[in-house]
Amino acid sequence: MTSEQLTVVFIFTDGACSGNPGPGGWGALLRHGTKERELFGGEKDSTNNRMELTAVIRALDALTRPVNAHVHTDSKYVMQGITTWIHSWKKNGWRTSNKEPVKNADLWKQLEVSVQRHRVEWHWVKGHAGHEGNERADSLANQGVESVR
Repeated sequence: MTSEQLTVVFIFTDGACSGNPGPGGWGALLRHGTKERELFGGEKDSTNNRMELTAVIRALDALTRPVNAHVHTDSKYVMQGITTWIHSWKKNGWRTSNKEPVKNADLWKQLEVSVQRHRVEWHWVKGHAGHEGNERADSLANQGVESVR
């Protein structure tokens, strides 16, 4: 199926942590036309970066068929990691340029699989700057934190 035939879904994701590490939450807003779906969850002991990654993974995995996904994140860590750094990490046996193990390698590997099912376009948005989709994802991530307190 060509990208022109795929359904377009706009995804807004965010992660939150109360302490870092500490109770964490993730949130995602999926939008297709006038339809919206909100997702959130949490973990008792996590980090902000793990929650940012989890939000994108859960959003992409919630889609029941391949789509043209426009993923909006305020995490440069997620965006640069999946579009740039992951290639070197894989080539270096999941080690950084300093020969240290890649942090959150388990989630990076999951994200790589999740991304392969879709045509993903990445969009970085400034967090806490009034971007409606990002603000809703932030609110959902905070609900995720509260769900595990």
